[in-house]
Amino acid sequence: MVEDKHIDLAKPKIYPSWTNSTIRYSDLDPNGHVNNGAINAFFEDGRVCFRNEHMLQLGDDILAGFVLVKFSVDYLVPLFFPGSVDIGTVVTRVGRSSYKLGQGIFDGEKCVATAEVVTVSIDSNTKKSQELTHDLRAILERAMKV
Repeated sequence: MVEDKHIDLAKPKIYPSWTNSTIRYSDLDPNGHVNNGAINAFFEDGRVCFRNEHMLQLGDDILAGFVLVKFSVDYLVPLFFPGSVDIGTVVTRVGRSSYKLGQGIFDGEKCVATAEVVTVSIDSNTKKSQELTHDLRAILERAMKV
């Protein structure tokens, strides 16, 4: 297993992969804050961007064999409409059959929320975990912040 030392997910400089999303009026809760469902969707946008930047070179088949097994979020400050957010994503650990991502959502320089996400590679027939391929492991290890 390769694991990065503890990193502060609230610091934008640690993220090698970035994307941007627009805050929609429909993302608001009754208090006028962007709701947690919308924030979680922003994190998903970041993961999809990361996947497209780093993993698609292995072909479309690579995408079918993964499941999210842990998604942990810290909501730090409220986010408001209108505006946009920047989502950073970094690989923080590569295991035998899984990898862990760290993510941050930023409103300008202010970190709004951070997330840790564990994804496991599965055999599409048996639905059981399987070892990461050599090529995928190499991609994930290169995407780790050093």
